[in-house]
Amino acid sequence: MIDRQPVPRPNPHRRRTRYRPVHALLTAGIAVLLAGCGGPAQPGTSPAAADTTSLFDQVGHVHGVGVDPADGGIVIAGHHGLFGLTGEGTLAPRQDSPPAGGPDLMGFTVAGPAAYLASGHPAPQDTSTPNPLGLVRSTDGGATWEPVSLHGQVDFHALDVDGTAVVGLDATRGLLMTSSDSGRTWQERAPLAALDVALAPGDGTRILATTEDGVMASRDGGATFTTVADSPLLAYLAWADDGTVYGIGPDGTVHASYDQGTTWQRRGGTASPPQAITAEPGGRLTVVTDDGVERSTDGGATLQRLA
Repeated sequence: MIDRQPVPRPNPHRRRTRYRPVHALLTAGIAVLLAGCGGPAQPGTSPAAADTTSLFDQVGHVHGVGVDPADGGIVIAGHHGLFGLTGEGTLAPRQDSPPAGGPDLMGFTVAGPAAYLASGHPAPQDTSTPNPLGLVRSTDGGATWEPVSLHGQVDFHALDVDGTAVVGLDATRGLLMTSSDSGRTWQERAPLAALDVALAPGDGTRILATTEDGVMASRDGGATFTTVADSPLLAYLAWADDGTVYGIGPDGTVHASYDQGTTWQRRGGTASPPQAITAEPGGRLTVVTDDGVERSTDGGATLQRLA
């Protein structure tokens, strides 16, 4: 169910972005990420990209990463479904279907222990499930998925959750949507040409988004957005439960904000361009890059290769 609330008229004096197809909209650095292309690796300790070719042949282009509080395991969502990172640095499929036959999970977020929300498209061999998926849910660690809402209507390319509050970026229409009942019903909010969105924990009204103009912020649940002054160009965001917001740029540079995204501090960086990021309290970050998976325990100042 969608509640089509009137979209606020933009202030002619406020700098806003207008929805266009994403590849035409975003800056060259972010557009490269959307196309799934990598840039030259920066100096670092990561092994050669060839070492992980088979790793990402399994998952395809990565669209999301999370840490499951049930076991602390890293889960990675991509073109061929959901995968868990093993202690040996390999990926194991979470879904019951074959690795190449899982759903194309374009949007993904961890909602709780063994509980995930996602969006995207059915597996190629699945001709009975509506396309796009709308919002789907797993309560068994990604083994199976069940429909929640908007089946055949909406393709969320970014999702975030905090309790029963969910925010999603409808890539089809370039529109932010919000839900207060775990995704069963939705409200249409502001037009938003963005790559990623993040919801403040325990708040429900503060939302950040990454755009070609820098970080944009909403203080009214997504009804309006304004550009954050002097914000860095970021591709992906992760809002830890301790209130710290982390962002990573198209070049892999990590930034942190300790005041809900108002100001940003440059931290460290990854050895290659990012595909997804997630954060936990205490400065723990997990980043999936073009070359593998990296972890930080000091708020992004340094990152170590996991796979």
